[in-house]
Amino acid sequence: MTEINHRKADHPIHAIFLERWSPRAFTGEEIGKEELLALFEAARWAPSASNIQPWRFVYARRGSEYFASLLETLDEGNQRWAKNASALVIVLSKTHRVTSTGEVRPAYTHAFDTGAAWFALALQTQLAGWHAHAMAGIDRDKAMRVLGVPEHHRVEAAVAIGRIADPSTLPEDLREREKPSQRKPISEFVFEGRFRAD
Repeated sequence: MTEINHRKADHPIHAIFLERWSPRAFTGEEIGKEELLALFEAARWAPSASNIQPWRFVYARRGSEYFASLLETLDEGNQRWAKNASALVIVLSKTHRVTSTGEVRPAYTHAFDTGAAWFALALQTQLAGWHAHAMAGIDRDKAMRVLGVPEHHRVEAAVAIGRIADPSTLPEDLREREKPSQRKPISEFVFEGRFRAD
């Protein structure tokens, strides 16, 4: 079985799934615009129901005029370390679609498809020698206002992208958490034939 980063897969999988993790310690070095756009190119090719492609990404590179405003949409706990990221990204999904007749209908798989796009971005980030850390800790209402997001869209998460720094650069309470996390065994979330409640 595959074993990397003190993680061991119970079934044979590609090593990239164990190599990918979400660090908080970043060097703060800049990322070029073209290099960052190449990461989004991978998200572009994610699978999408009816090819609606509901994902939307708003980014700010370190040193740009937008970086501080995106940083301020994060919860204070995430701001402490995400301030050293090379780029910040707000991930959104388009919750409705317009039919050929002009009718506005719910896009039921908007979050599912956007999750696939985020993971394509995360894997490409890993392959390119960077790391991505997704965050649920974000003020979604503030992000909607700051980014000028129209109706029928939802803020899903934020992402910090950067190169790994030594854990000693983090606030003391975060240093011991700076390691790849483990996962539940598949027996806890994969069921044959019928759902099994926790």
